[in-house]
Amino acid sequence: MDRRILKSRESIIEAFIKLLSEENFEQITINQIAERANVSRGTVYLHFMDKFDLLDQCIKSHLVELIESSLFCGVTGIFPSKEALLHSFRYLREHAPFYDAVLADQSVPEFRTRLQAALLRGLDKQIDMSGINQGRNKEIMLQFLASAMAGMIEWWITSSESYPAEELVEELWILMERNQMIPVPPV
Repeated sequence: MDRRILKSRESIIEAFIKLLSEENFEQITINQIAERANVSRGTVYLHFMDKFDLLDQCIKSHLVELIESSLFCGVTGIFPSKEALLHSFRYLREHAPFYDAVLADQSVPEFRTRLQAALLRGLDKQIDMSGINQGRNKEIMLQFLASAMAGMIEWWITSSESYPAEELVEELWILMERNQMIPVPPV
């Protein structure tokens, strides 16, 4: 992609995220986005069909990057190791303005739904159904863990009292190990 085109696209997305942090999605207009990005309305429409398409593409790209941040460690699954979980929470912190904006905006409820769906897909392969979980309903466990993780992410990003990623991950990992929600290597 041409550098100028890429730069315009990045400016539009950056302007949109800043606007999301200032007002509800429903109130944001293409004119505001264009003005903030210092581009014309036509340029915005060259990249996105409308503000809903812009939101959708932002959500998709951020969720893909979130999942890839855990894969950075070279292992599969969404949180297959403490290191992968830590990479994900560091990614979340680094991109907190976007996550904070979409989680705080009540007019963007599909973000949490899509986050939870991504967590469900990634966690499906990791639930240990042996030992204490043997005979339990895997779907219920998956829904529980994905909801809990989505809730923790939302709380951590939007909370005024923010814990360091390392401390949060340590606590989450212990909780998941205690409840055999992750594969625990034999002792």
